[in-house]
Amino acid sequence: MATPAPLPPAELISSGKMFGGFNRRYKHFSPTLGCSMTFTIYFPSTPLTCTTVPVLYWLSGLTCTDENFIMKSGAQRAASKEGIALVAPDTSPRGLNVEGEADSWDFGVGAGFYLNATEEKWKNWRMYDYIVNELPTLLSENFPQLDTSRASISGHSMGGHGALTIFLKNPDKYKSVSAFAPISNPVNCPWGQKAFSNYLSSNKSDWEEYDATCLVGKCNKVSTSILIDQGMDDKFLQDQLLPNHFEDACKAANVPLLLRFQPGYDHSYYFIASFIDDHIHHHVQALTSS
Repeated sequence: MATPAPLPPAELISSGKMFGGFNRRYKHFSPTLGCSMTFTIYFPSTPLTCTTVPVLYWLSGLTCTDENFIMKSGAQRAASKEGIALVAPDTSPRGLNVEGEADSWDFGVGAGFYLNATEEKWKNWRMYDYIVNELPTLLSENFPQLDTSRASISGHSMGGHGALTIFLKNPDKYKSVSAFAPISNPVNCPWGQKAFSNYLSSNKSDWEEYDATCLVGKCNKVSTSILIDQGMDDKFLQDQLLPNHFEDACKAANVPLLLRFQPGYDHSYYFIASFIDDHIHHHVQALTSS
């Protein structure tokens, strides 16, 4: 079998020092998505004796880019202290000018839902393949200081949905998973139903392949606890996020879950910044235990 051709290289856009490490933003052409993409890496300050660092992928939510988490979460302080890299990709293809891609904030541009679309019109929306396959390969080819074999995944809202589903479908690729206010049962909420009906058509069994509540009972390799934080003053809690559905599914499947409801917190990055250190520590324990 022929060796796959190397991916197009990543080009540095910007760099800024923070807590001894560097936020560095890159762009590259994605063969998977058929367009240029951006991603940001926080490289921690590491001792000279440390040759590689593990990776925590962060998947952002609706309307976001690769920059929201990097600019607003404050995660770099704990990441630098613990010696892990943060990798924040964009949330969807951009610049394809597909009709209707920017008609609403919860679908299309900024709303890739971390799936592989099956509808022809949205054929470039293959964020699942981009996150699971292309991006780790690109990182391995361009950044030898990153140990992509030691990786965990986290995210917020739509990105929390992405983190949970990607982890549950690929338990051998990631050491741990966590989420802030994830869309936990998208087949039963308006955001998910809108996205899935457009990207995946009307076949509900296809929808369930990207629903954490449906997937958790099919995954028998979850050995580390799943961590979820949910703000109790989140206006999307009751209609869109449905964490209790996921909790019930985890109990039925005997999957370890720590679901924490945080009084007074909403859906914003104020909430994420308040608890991100706990999530970094959660992942560090898994990334350094083997």
